[in-house]
Amino acid sequence: MSPQSDPAGKVTIPALQAMKTRGEKSVCIVAWDYQMARIADRVGVDIVSVGDTVGVNLWGQPHPLEITFDEVLVVAKAARRGVRRALLSCDFPFGPLQQGAASAVDAAIRLVKEAGVDLVKLDGAADFPDAVEAVTRAGIPVFAQFGITPQTALKYGIEYSAASVAQVPDGMLDELVAEAKQLESAGAVALNFTNSGPVVGPAVVDAVSIPVLGGFGGGPWLDGRIRMATAAIGYNAANVDKEIDTYANVARIAFEALTDCAADIRGGRQIRGGIKVPQS
Repeated sequence: MSPQSDPAGKVTIPALQAMKTRGEKSVCIVAWDYQMARIADRVGVDIVSVGDTVGVNLWGQPHPLEITFDEVLVVAKAARRGVRRALLSCDFPFGPLQQGAASAVDAAIRLVKEAGVDLVKLDGAADFPDAVEAVTRAGIPVFAQFGITPQTALKYGIEYSAASVAQVPDGMLDELVAEAKQLESAGAVALNFTNSGPVVGPAVVDAVSIPVLGGFGGGPWLDGRIRMATAAIGYNAANVDKEIDTYANVARIAFEALTDCAADIRGGRQIRGGIKVPQS
């Protein structure tokens, strides 16, 4: 029975790899707090990922490189409390990987020991195969991210703000397939191929035996998809006045609910969910 069809069973890395073999899609949801991680885990997703873009998408920071390791660690601890069945992945923020293999191992050990993560996601891993090998030798599974990523967008001449609509050039197919194979050889247990596109994406999926997932710029051609919970449910203040193509518009629901709450308070009425007041 696959992890998707057994919500009670703990997901394992071999189970993810078996899903690829059977042609079953893996589901990875990005969550940044206990409540959303708990909801995603109850849905039965395969991976809950703590993304380093929490600073941009939840805290209003202008760029993902601003977030620190200690901030990511706090978020990972919160998500861990909500995740019981899925694998818990956590991104390295910019810094530990770029500082070398020893730094990467130290950071990975902290995420495992202090936050209890099951695997670590390394953005820009193709440039640091030695670090992937070192973290793997330390006994920590690596989810290797490559392609046009938040931490590598500038290398492709793309501003981070435009990365979500970018796509790796088809002419880079051979180079990116080689990167994927190198990451698999270095010990990565899964790949996050960002902005894969419908040409290069399938080529990478076919070139490696490990699962290849992707967020923006991906599609059904991959072994699975990664989606931020906030994006899936439309939890973004800018969505209050928009018609959006997501599974819900939680921003509008929240706006309407808080408007009604404020009206009850101003009108001297008991708020919904408050202590019941006996009627005189």
